[in-house]
Amino acid sequence: METLVRVTDLTRRFGPHTALAGLNLTLARGEVLGLLGPNGAGKTTCLRLLSGNLAPSSGQVEIAGIDLARNPVAAKRLLGYLPERPPLYQDLRLDEYLQFCARLHRVPRAKTADAVAEAKHRCGLDGLGRRPIAKLSKGFRQRLGIAQAILHRPPLLILDEPTEGLDPVQVREVRNLVRELSRDSGVIFSSHILPEVQAVCNRVAILHRGRLLRGDHLAAHQSALIWRLRLSAPAHCASLAALACVAAATSLPDERIRVVLKPDAGPEELTRQLVAAGLGLQELTPERSDLERVFFDLIGAEERT
Repeated sequence: METLVRVTDLTRRFGPHTALAGLNLTLARGEVLGLLGPNGAGKTTCLRLLSGNLAPSSGQVEIAGIDLARNPVAAKRLLGYLPERPPLYQDLRLDEYLQFCARLHRVPRAKTADAVAEAKHRCGLDGLGRRPIAKLSKGFRQRLGIAQAILHRPPLLILDEPTEGLDPVQVREVRNLVRELSRDSGVIFSSHILPEVQAVCNRVAILHRGRLLRGDHLAAHQSALIWRLRLSAPAHCASLAALACVAAATSLPDERIRVVLKPDAGPEELTRQLVAAGLGLQELTPERSDLERVFFDLIGAEERT
């Protein structure tokens, strides 16, 4: 697959505070990457860095092989960005605003009308061209923010909370739109709504305290962290929790034990430490989980370490 975005050791500091530390990730065309994390995790800082609205303290962002810091104009032509608060001008009409955005994106004049009409249609804004932005509902303003991001058909879309303020029908429409856009583009999709990410994204990156905990396909998240095991001899959960690779251990009714591994550990290391401790491993199976459980297990493991 074509690598559309490559992020290498991306770091941003604000005085003594490190908002983002050594981020490494890639995004291919056709992928939808969900960016997750609690408040203060560094998501907004990350998106501002990726969109070129904030300079990094160190590290590199490449969009289609173009260095964002060295050639920002060429790189930014390849991306569309919806910030958490859409950049709308309240005194303009909807069509006037999109025409203005088309000029900013350097859409040729001869193609502006078609580009505006297409963006409006894809975002469900047909018939609202003469409506003043100040009189639009919050949901329609959010749709307009998406329309300005896709106006120039960019290969990279960065969407920060795109379903904020939308009703359930509109949320479903935005989901379908993101899936449609991902056929030709790469999409970075930030949201606080875990089921939303699970429904739309095929990869997820979880940030906590400015560091990337995991950045894999959703299937990998749902089986790599949580395991159930059975031992030949009785053992207290405290004995398992004392292992270097284990973040937490809980007894289950069927005499098995549920363990949550630390973010950098895997089943091979767990097996090695169980054998070394003489705990008599008999069974080790992955526990399938939804994204919400994986998210909180990762964050909880990080907090305990």
